Amino acid sequence: MKYRKKGIKKEHHIIEDGEELLQDLVKKKLVKSVIPGRIKTTPKGQPGIPRLTFQYETNSGAKLLLKKGSTVQEVFVITDKTEELKQYLKEKSDGKKNGKRG
Repeated sequence: MKYRKKGIKKEHHIIEDGEELLQDLVKKKLVKSVIPGRIKTTPKGQPGIPRLTFQYETNSGAKLLLKKGSTVQEVFVITDKTEELKQYLKEKSDGKKNGKRG
């Protein structure tokens, strides 16, 4: 497809610093493809560290949320490893809560 780059569809913008998190999912072969969706911002945008959270399963994979401060982006992924993806995102989130990075 003409808008794809390393498994990520490039038709829409991606939250600043969020592309690295999405590339990581592709590199680890947890997802086959990433389709970024709409971005919601608030007038009082807050800085922050980008993070991914699992929302729900879809017919072809899952819906994730990419968050940075008060900005949120829907991200749809194509995968047949939904449970592995869910576990990976939970472990990354738990690690950051405990002061670990990566």
